[in-house]
Amino acid sequence: MITILQGTADLAYIMGFTLIGGIAAFLWAPLLIRLLFRWNVVKEPKVELAALGSHAYKANTPVMGGILVVVTVAVVTYLFDWSRSFTYVPVGVMLISAILGALDDIMNVYGAERRSRKLDHVLTLIRVHQDWRMRLWYATTLPWAAFKRLSVWFGSRTSRGVFVHEKLILQFIAGSVTAWWIYDKLGPAWHFIYLPFGFAWNAGWLIVPITILTVMFTANAVNIADGMDGLAGGMLITTFGALTLLSWINGFGEVAILNAITTGAVAAYTYFNIKPARFMMGDVGSLGLGALLAVNAMAIGEIGSLFFLGFMFYIEAFSVVIQVSSRYVLGRKIFRMAPLHHHFELLGWSEEKTVMRFWVVHFVFVVFGFWLALH
Repeated sequence: MITILQGTADLAYIMGFTLIGGIAAFLWAPLLIRLLFRWNVVKEPKVELAALGSHAYKANTPVMGGILVVVTVAVVTYLFDWSRSFTYVPVGVMLISAILGALDDIMNVYGAERRSRKLDHVLTLIRVHQDWRMRLWYATTLPWAAFKRLSVWFGSRTSRGVFVHEKLILQFIAGSVTAWWIYDKLGPAWHFIYLPFGFAWNAGWLIVPITILTVMFTANAVNIADGMDGLAGGMLITTFGALTLLSWINGFGEVAILNAITTGAVAAYTYFNIKPARFMMGDVGSLGLGALLAVNAMAIGEIGSLFFLGFMFYIEAFSVVIQVSSRYVLGRKIFRMAPLHHHFELLGWSEEKTVMRFWVVHFVFVVFGFWLALH
């Protein structure tokens, strides 16, 4: 466990920033809602769910509500908690991921249809293209074309927005920034993965790919879980609340304040996102907050507890991986629909029942992860 004291703020002071983040976000939320409605920032609901009556109203609900949290966290942190040691990289990575999400949201709302060349088309061009230089080009770039087509399996069915392979490239950049910070700037103590009950593994240079993959997977996990009113927001409150306490216990005052600000801002967002939602988080919020979750957990040495601190987010992401793998390898689906919350919805659970039960299960595992982190 890393116990280097980087901040001396007491718990009462830190928790005050939860109130500051929440009040600040709550005060300008009505302005953001009006702007999103005025600009008609509305994304069509999933085709598979369009027939469900409970999703009919969502067609008129704006996306990009996550701007509320991202902007609040960035501004309040810059004004009251800016630290070149422990907050500038987490906020920077959050903003990189949020900008990627905003680009995807905007293209999904206003963008034109986009097409990705199929792999069999590329293979045909390699054989029949009249220009030998183009045949050589297509043959050389065949692995890249195969990667792009493989990534489509894990994307939505929309033909607008940022393609999955484009998202992965930008998320790789965000993860690389984090890895550079962890490996080069924070020092050798952060090269260890600390496990419960006193176990620790010196990952050495392997902490670099581990960090990159953790940031990328966590950002996408939160994005995947953002599919019902209040679902992602309610679970993020629990997760960032636990991270706030763990940051304080481990002696990272600046990171504790950053997590406290995020907890308050997410609580304000969730107030307006409870069904019927005034806005939805969108990729701008889910990708940004997912990346911030991963970075903050690693900054305080809690990568070993991260799975439980973000439990339902990871379960949602794994359900998609399982569904896609089963569909393409076994030729059948495991769930009625992925991610997992839609499976239960199609089983007949109401949206409210699904959301609240996911909140409870997530809370239990976050508490378990918190308990593990203290050992």
